[in-house]
Amino acid sequence: MTSRLNPYISFDGQAKEAMDFYHAVLGGELHSNTFGEYGADGPDADKVMHSQLETPAGFTLMAADTPQGMEHKPGDNISISLSGDDADNLRGWFEKLADGGRVTMPLEKQIWGDEFGMLVDRFGIAWLVNIAGEENRPS
Repeated sequence: MTSRLNPYISFDGQAKEAMDFYHAVLGGELHSNTFGEYGADGPDADKVMHSQLETPAGFTLMAADTPQGMEHKPGDNISISLSGDDADNLRGWFEKLADGGRVTMPLEKQIWGDEFGMLVDRFGIAWLVNIAGEENRPS
């Protein structure tokens, strides 16, 4: 197995809903376990201890609910970047992620030659989408 870098997002009781949403947008296989499945009881039992989404495009996204007693600060220390040259998929993901959220910069051509846009999804997570322009695509 090779090393990989991927985002891991903490939620305040919304991890299942959020990961189901990202799964609907990006496709792939989603696996989730609750704290209760690992023996916890009480208020955290139904919360997500770990969730992992593996997409057909090769993206990996992980998430969990923050257990009681730990501080949760949504969206202030993470953004997720989607980039590449598959313009149709990237535009589609941008539109789907923006549903119920807020576009902070429309997806449009930038001075470096790529299309780029930013949004905050309905869960408060910031997303950056970059579509490589012709001059920036691998030959």
